[in-house]
Amino acid sequence: MTFQQPLWLWLLLVAAALAVAYVFAQRRRSRYAVRFATLPMLERVAPTRPGWRRHLPAFAFLAALVVLTLAIARPVAEVRVPRERATVIVAFDVSNSMMATDVSPSRLEVAKQAAVDFVQNMPEKFNVGLVSFARTATIVTRPTTDHAATASALQTLSITESTAIGEAVFSSLESISSLDAQSAEDPPPARIILLSDGANTSGRPIEEAAAAARTANVPVSTIAFGTPDGSIELEGRSLPVPADEASLEGLAADTGGSFYQAASGDELSSVYADLESSIGWTTEPREITSIVAGVALAAAVLAGLFSLLWFARLP
Repeated sequence: MTFQQPLWLWLLLVAAALAVAYVFAQRRRSRYAVRFATLPMLERVAPTRPGWRRHLPAFAFLAALVVLTLAIARPVAEVRVPRERATVIVAFDVSNSMMATDVSPSRLEVAKQAAVDFVQNMPEKFNVGLVSFARTATIVTRPTTDHAATASALQTLSITESTAIGEAVFSSLESISSLDAQSAEDPPPARIILLSDGANTSGRPIEEAAAAARTANVPVSTIAFGTPDGSIELEGRSLPVPADEASLEGLAADTGGSFYQAASGDELSSVYADLESSIGWTTEPREITSIVAGVALAAAVLAGLFSLLWFARLP
């Protein structure tokens, strides 16, 4: 928390002085009572004492002074607020390994449905685009607020050979830059969400793609999809198709994105839900004077209420 007018915080010394004075007054009162009366006499005259209740109104009053001082200094805090605009590119692996059935009915079908739900849940003003990749990368739909078009395009994706993760990043960046060039306003923040279940076997290396994304200030969040034991039948042979988690994690780390692992449809849906939350919201500095002042008022009201209830007077 920061303050727009921190000089007012010197008033906290007043609250501290009052606290010290209160403690001193209570000790002096105790010494005075013991001095002019024996302990047995005190017990007969005042057999019950308010105990901690005697101090609670004063404590609430001092808390109100402290919080009110903070309000006068105009506090500013990081507040989570929804984004108004953003560009999201879904980069989707359509390599042969997506035929694996370790995630029933297949990696491809489960990943399609999870991506469709993700796209449909994006805020209306967000631009969403789709890039598919296998041997090469293809811009299927350019970023648009027509989320239904991107969701429909996801359903039409089909399998082909190889995996070009680096090319997927480059095509996603190209798609983002084409939208930014058309915008008369400042370009909105962009994010690439890349799902893959294999290793980079075609096109430019992942490290080169990460450097380009870093230069463009576009984080790439990656999802390693499938189980380590996944395999496909190809030309009569069973081929293991585990995801290259290390490369995907490195791509995310190098670009400021997040890395996820998903070995089932439920896990993948949870990943997309987490991504939706992180993309759809941001933190911004906001003045919270009214909130802090409200807390001060509540503390003052409690101080008066406790004092009237227990001692029939205001503090």
